[in-house]
Amino acid sequence: MKKRHIQKFVVLGIGLWLLFNVPFILLNNEATSFLGIPIFYVYLFSVWILGILISYFIITKYNE
Repeated sequence: MKKRHIQKFVVLGIGLWLLFNVPFILLNNEATSFLGIPIFYVYLFSVWILGILISYFIITKYNE
């Protein structure tokens, strides 16, 4: 991988770190639910899956 592709993973890592940081998690720590699932878990797993999909996209598009 080239250096610019590694930089994309660094930016992705920093972005995921910010989204999993305490202030963002506490914003979604409510008693409401979405389709019977608490918003807290929907937020955690959707951010996690989004990070996996973005990294998969980077790997498949820029694999050299």
